[in-house]
Amino acid sequence: MEHTADAGPARPLRRVLRRVLRRVLRREVARIRDPHRLLAMGILVVIGTLVCTGLIARGELAGSDARAYWAAVRIWLNGGDPYRPSGPFLPYVYAPWMLPLFGPWALLPWDVAWFVWRGGTILVLLWTIHWAYRRRPLATALVLLGLSFPIAANLDTGNITLPLAFVLWATRFARPPAAGLLWGLAAWMKWLPVPFWILLAPRARAWGLLWFVVSALLSLALLPITILQLQALFGFGDRPVRLDYLVLLWALLPWLWLSPDPLQWLRASTWRSAAAAWRHDPSRRVRGLLGLTGDIDGGT
Repeated sequence: MEHTADAGPARPLRRVLRRVLRRVLRREVARIRDPHRLLAMGILVVIGTLVCTGLIARGELAGSDARAYWAAVRIWLNGGDPYRPSGPFLPYVYAPWMLPLFGPWALLPWDVAWFVWRGGTILVLLWTIHWAYRRRPLATALVLLGLSFPIAANLDTGNITLPLAFVLWATRFARPPAAGLLWGLAAWMKWLPVPFWILLAPRARAWGLLWFVVSALLSLALLPITILQLQALFGFGDRPVRLDYLVLLWALLPWLWLSPDPLQWLRASTWRSAAAAWRHDPSRRVRGLLGLTGDIDGGT
């Protein structure tokens, strides 16, 4: 009798759970059957396969840029010059006061440090892909297809450009002081993120300029070493075209995908309106015309 009494209320619960499960499965099957989503999945599978194959083929030859950051900290801690390293290392070319930022990571043995660097980069990349794919599956897949070579190149060399793209990505959701700090660090490290300043919300732009000035003052305070940095930076001679820098375009997705019309900025009429509005307000109106409005609390 106790078994019958206990089973009575359980039957309706099981029926409800089965009904909910059937609805969820039907919804997921319907989503998978969507031709746009199927095409997006196919593109992502092809990209993932090619990138993984390339990374595996490179083997121990990969990680030249990350090794330069790793070696720079160790050379610096041993009293050497990270801008003129001895041995099979590329020179460190960033601000001298940024060396401690790599410190905790660089104290790891190289094999562990490289695993942490590339593994962490891949995990964050996958998270950003997931975020973008949930909102615009096919568009995200096409953007990844266009940026597949720059992404693969950054994953191969361990260059800081891809992590900087994630830093710029985070400025879209961070509070103004943090967003300004992130932009300021990224802009002073590479300079290429400087144009992202216009995408920041007004308060974040003000904080960004403040942190940018602080970065400049720190470099001036270390002027003799900063001169060595500039010599290392511009002393490579003729450089090939750096297509891997295009990976910074990935950082535009949070603004574009949260816009009701992400392709508005591709139209000539948008740019004509932006040029006309510039003399009235060189920030808010232009951002609105480019479809970059709708900041959340953290970006206002």
